[in-house]
Amino acid sequence: MNTHAIWGWLACCAIGVIGSGMALAAERDPLKPRVPDSELAAAQKLPNPVASSADTIAKGKALFEGKGTCFKCHGLKGTGDGPLSKNLKPSPRSFVNGEWQKVRTDGEMFWVIKNGSPGTGMVSLIPSDINDEEAWTIIHYVRTLK
Repeated sequence: MNTHAIWGWLACCAIGVIGSGMALAAERDPLKPRVPDSELAAAQKLPNPVASSADTIAKGKALFEGKGTCFKCHGLKGTGDGPLSKNLKPSPRSFVNGEWQKVRTDGEMFWVIKNGSPGTGMVSLIPSDINDEEAWTIIHYVRTLK
């Protein structure tokens, strides 16, 4: 079993333990930042170093649906209804929320991908599943879901 497969399996086990038996729960405040207050200003200022293009967005979609495993919780359309979402409380973010898209910076999204999201089932994906450049690429794709 390769390292990627092991980390994927461990993440699924952790998610199952965290949310075992829980019904899908909607976010109470989808506009609230998931980056801790002490790190929020720095995260908000992080610029996305990957240029957006049709090619970048296509690569981001492929990563979202594949190697990045984002779809497992966030769903193929980014609505927060992936196959593992029923085990998570709160439910995964819906990336189609236009208001959420307006208030979250790419830097904040990167911080959550890199560090996980305290109080949720979102685990750190960097460097276990994806690298920094892949995370920034996925963010460009997520921006198209609004």
